[in-house]
Amino acid sequence: MIIFKHLWMFSLLIVPILLVWLLPAFKQKTLAIRIPFFSLAHQASGAKTTQGEHSNKKYLFIWLSAALIWLSLVVALANPTQLGAPIKNETTSRDIMLAIDLSGSMDEQDFPSNNGERIQRLQAVKNVVSQYIKDRKHDRIGLIVFGTQAYLQVPFTQDLQSAEQLLDNTQVAMAGPHTAIGDAIGLALKTFESSKVENKVLILLTDGADTGSRMSPLNAAQIAKQSQLKIFTIGIGDEHAEGQYRVDFATLKKIASTADGQFYSAQDSESLEKIYQQIDQIAAVVTPVITTRKETSLLHIPLYFALLVFVLALLAQVIIELSKQRRQTKDVEHV
Repeated sequence: MIIFKHLWMFSLLIVPILLVWLLPAFKQKTLAIRIPFFSLAHQASGAKTTQGEHSNKKYLFIWLSAALIWLSLVVALANPTQLGAPIKNETTSRDIMLAIDLSGSMDEQDFPSNNGERIQRLQAVKNVVSQYIKDRKHDRIGLIVFGTQAYLQVPFTQDLQSAEQLLDNTQVAMAGPHTAIGDAIGLALKTFESSKVENKVLILLTDGADTGSRMSPLNAAQIAKQSQLKIFTIGIGDEHAEGQYRVDFATLKKIASTADGQFYSAQDSESLEKIYQQIDQIAAVVTPVITTRKETSLLHIPLYFALLVFVLALLAQVIIELSKQRRQTKDVEHV
């Protein structure tokens, strides 16, 4: 498909017609030599002459060449462009931040895997979250790890392979032995400030209770609601345990309800996988699709054509003039 980006340029086609119509014809007076034997010379040469003024007649091919050159220049000014086949590009639909608890309790070897074995809690989470990251084709993924303090491990990115690798490099207690849930939400809010995507999701996973965050988890959840950030919380572990091994399901439920999300309890790898699938369905959005076409400029074609016509017209004019000179020379010799 070929389009012209500046169609209005074709209005210039009438400019030569207007000039010929409005401007007076060019007339030039030249000196003449009177000879007494003009009639004899006229008869001898066989030339056709008229009395009085003489007008130079243009050859048809010159007018045709000029018209073709002008047409080519106007077409070039209109910027002809060839459009390629439509290309559909799916843009980022969501920014998803994963907040993973790395407190000391995540080292417990009590989490049932799919084959029935008891494995480390953090390793079970890595297995599920890694697959979740692989499935994010149109989303940007970020990763926050928290313990005593919260750290941004992966800023928002679509480089899923790097995000998965950095998740795999995390270790228990690398962010401290305690659990700072409120600080993790606060860091997520700060990270989302630079996000221009409307659909913002935070998935927070922990196996403990908040132990002294600088920002209260519930206050952070209220700010998240005002920022249109949905928080989904996942609790693993035993809510009836004591000390650092007790997971605070009640607070996680309040966080989720306050921030328009949902709370989930995962007691094995299979249920954890289903939870991430459910969250993905609940927070699903329509991925924006932008259709683009490759554009190839054809500007050079009419310019080359105009140059070719000009060269041919110039060559033809030279040949005609040489032919005239030869005829005149023969006529003189004959006289």
